[in-house]
Amino acid sequence: GRVAARPSSRRSRGNGDVDEAAVRRLARRQIAGGVHFLVPCGTTGESPTLSHAEKLRVVELVVDEANGAVPVLAGAGGYDTRAVIELVRDLASAGATGILSVTPYYNKPTPEGLFRHYGAIADGTDLPIVVYNVPGRTACNIAPATLLRLAEIANVVAVKEASGDLGQMCEICRAVPDDFCVLSGDDAFTLAVMALGGTGVISVVSNEAPSRMAALVDQAAAGDFTAARATHERLLPLMQVNFVESNPIPVKAAMAELGLLDPNYRLPLTPPAAAAHARIVDVLAATGLSRAGSPPARQRQASLAGT
Repeated sequence: GRVAARPSSRRSRGNGDVDEAAVRRLARRQIAGGVHFLVPCGTTGESPTLSHAEKLRVVELVVDEANGAVPVLAGAGGYDTRAVIELVRDLASAGATGILSVTPYYNKPTPEGLFRHYGAIADGTDLPIVVYNVPGRTACNIAPATLLRLAEIANVVAVKEASGDLGQMCEICRAVPDDFCVLSGDDAFTLAVMALGGTGVISVVSNEAPSRMAALVDQAAAGDFTAARATHERLLPLMQVNFVESNPIPVKAAMAELGLLDPNYRLPLTPPAAAAHARIVDVLAATGLSRAGSPPARQRQASLAGT
């Protein structure tokens, strides 16, 4: 089984800069929690608002902290194939051991365009590539037939499937080669995908509760679905509240509440509304994750508003 954190890796200090010490701490926390690989510069890590140089630096920091203990799957996707190829080359130089590449967004490529896009990326690197299908964000779905074509490319080794279509997930898990990994792209579908033959998840919840999410995957991988269902049920409210507003706003607010980072956001992201924040705090408390004695994150937000 595999679980990976999608780290919300930027803890800014009020000026919007990457907080390198926080990146290191978050990477160490994930490894200590038992995740099987790290995914810096995914979209939960706010990669669309990171510069090219910032992405490389975040990956360098995570690679250094991992120190070979777990693979580092760096995010590199977009609608400009040439720019993605260039980023992949630089991420490899920064020490990434694999690539997570979201489908092109906005320009809605055809199935043939998707195949050629990923084929061109694969031709430019020896790194293993995980394709990321999230049509609710990109308006571009990788149909099972297209994914099967991609699975024939030697270094396209897995899919992060976040279509939200359980029927499509069933078809993918049934049809892909045995050595091709199907990873859930939604925490709430992890148990279902693994029951169908998938191998894990690239997770948002792992940022808040890495050991619990790793336990869920390990239990399912071992075939202990009774224990996995119980873990899933305990984490489900957290999985749901992480999308009370657009990801990664809620998970960043939750991590701030836990004292893991400061609640600063680069536009166009903004802090959650008061009602959403209250729900996040309530769910953290109900899940047993509140940091005892800490001031609410909304108070810290107010103190940072003028910085």
